[in-house]
Amino acid sequence: MTLTTTAVLAPLLPFLGAVAGLLLGRRTPGFVRPLAVLPTLAAAALTVTVAVGQGGGPATDVATRLTPTGSIPIDLALHIDGFAALIAVLVGVVASCVQIYSTGYLRDDPRYPSYAALVSLFTAAMLLVVYTGDLMVLLVGWEVMGICSYFLVGHYWETETARAASLKAFLVTKLGDVPFLFGIFALAADTGTFRITGILGSVANGGLDHPTLIALLLLAGVAGKSAQFPLHTWLPDAMAGPTPVSALIHAATMVAAGIYVVARLLPVFAASAAALVVMAVMAAITMVGSGLAALAQDDIKRVLAYSTVGQLGYMLGALAVGDRGAAVFHLISHGAFKALLFLGAGVIIHAAGTNSLAAMSRMSGLARRIPDAYWTVTVALLALAAIPPFAGFFSKEAVLGAAEHAAAGAAHGIPGAAGWTVLISGLLTALLTAAYAARLWLLAFKGKGIEVPDLPQALNSVRAGETPIPQPVVMNAVLWVLFLPTVALGLAAPLLPEWFDGRSLAPTLTTSVLGTGIALVGGLVTYATWRHTTALAARTPIGAVVVDPDASPAVAEETAMATHAPVYGDVAGAADPADPGRLLLGPLHRHAAVGFHVDAVYSALFVRPVRAAATLVRFLDREVVDTYVRGAGTAPRWLGAAVRRAQTGNVQTYLGALLAGSLVLAIAAVLVATGTGA
Repeated sequence: MTLTTTAVLAPLLPFLGAVAGLLLGRRTPGFVRPLAVLPTLAAAALTVTVAVGQGGGPATDVATRLTPTGSIPIDLALHIDGFAALIAVLVGVVASCVQIYSTGYLRDDPRYPSYAALVSLFTAAMLLVVYTGDLMVLLVGWEVMGICSYFLVGHYWETETARAASLKAFLVTKLGDVPFLFGIFALAADTGTFRITGILGSVANGGLDHPTLIALLLLAGVAGKSAQFPLHTWLPDAMAGPTPVSALIHAATMVAAGIYVVARLLPVFAASAAALVVMAVMAAITMVGSGLAALAQDDIKRVLAYSTVGQLGYMLGALAVGDRGAAVFHLISHGAFKALLFLGAGVIIHAAGTNSLAAMSRMSGLARRIPDAYWTVTVALLALAAIPPFAGFFSKEAVLGAAEHAAAGAAHGIPGAAGWTVLISGLLTALLTAAYAARLWLLAFKGKGIEVPDLPQALNSVRAGETPIPQPVVMNAVLWVLFLPTVALGLAAPLLPEWFDGRSLAPTLTTSVLGTGIALVGGLVTYATWRHTTALAARTPIGAVVVDPDASPAVAEETAMATHAPVYGDVAGAADPADPGRLLLGPLHRHAAVGFHVDAVYSALFVRPVRAAATLVRFLDREVVDTYVRGAGTAPRWLGAAVRRAQTGNVQTYLGALLAGSLVLAIAAVLVATGTGA
């Protein structure tokens, strides 16, 4: 089988699995799990085969004309190089882990067939984005992912939170997709093609007439899809979906798509120094703002969501300083440890019976009850904080090293301002990342109070001297699968340059010492603050949400999310004086907990005016337009009523009226004839 055929089959198999799952899932439930897992596993194997066959050699570029358009043609094209091959492997592996994990996590969910089919379709769409060589075909996969995210985030549609989150995710990403579409059209108009190779060739020859406009239009779409400021607000709310969906969106699809598109079209952005500076500023605001917000969140998944926003900021920052190798390296390593963190969070929520870190800090024994999640999540948090020798250290240091290179003026065509902006904000974000990672670990695993088996299903077993009911085996097995790249992926750093642009990804001494030192300071300060505040936890009890004794992980999560706001007062935070984040942030805490009121600003600037305009239009439609319509019908009705009264059925009346009318006409004729009329 040729490399081209293998690459075509990779997205095709999960697509066919999705179609089969949607058609057969309800009728033949026994086939649902095989149709979900096997095509995705096969696609993962095919992506590995493509990566091995492609290696770091010249890009594979093949195409066939899809349809004549009369102007710029659209091609079914493949463009596979080292970037595409490795990202496709990430997508295939994470999607397979999510599908396998979901068989245990949603084992009793009645909507599992549609869920699994949508995950397969999501995977196929992302693989299409990665492998395609035509921007219009890429746009198809881009939009399919948006539809899939809408349905998957709203999986628990019975809850108001999930319904609102799915709608918000769809609308905010569509807000970015509109300028993105115009950017594609403008790019094709300047270069005369939708083919990526043709576009890059035209840019290299100076054929781009409006580089800044095109780059900013495309960047708007990327900001929406990859949750960058100011269109990042949908991603934390998207945590209302099932945890495996969060892992898929954050690690391998959706948000990764925007970064991948910028990496693929980086010469287009590099053609405009202004666009690079805007990108650097966007990345800086995103990194620092999301780090502060993560430090104030109470929902464990919202902490991880803001973490994703910040790590995507690192990737965008690397692209702003012209190093797509560092950006993609961090994209791949982040995909591994972030998938592990989210899937581990699902295990934690199920075991604790709550998604609240404040409640977990008042429980003890959680680490003993879920040792697999404890050890794997601990290592993933170390990777997130960029502590050596884990994968996150090598990839994040590659980003900081690229920023240092640009700041020193050694990167050709890259503004020094962009380099300094990314470097300073990246170091500050390293401090914040270590702080919120340490806070999450301490509150979740080092709580003091009642034993976590106080959960009814485990309490009975403990009282009887038995082992508490374990988590589903497949969920723990997937954690260990993702543990391997989290630990070892950094060792591949010396081998990756030949797959990318040839630039070294080795950590530089200056940024390594600064970054690691700052991260250690952040972790130690958070630990010291936790030691200071933890005594307050016993004096300030906060009610924990306890799930049904026989609840599946998915039901436990849905219950925890639905009851978080009533119990703790807010979907994002909890008024917990024992929270070290509250002391660390001081007056900033209440603002950071709500994302610095960005949603409130959007509500004031856009939502309320639109609703007011809609109310006015509804009033005009009902009270003005409908009045004229009703009036047009009322006049003939009144006239008809008047005429109907003349229809008495009496012949003498009719003859009298006829004679009276004739007399009036005769008098009028005489008057006209004698000139005394009008």
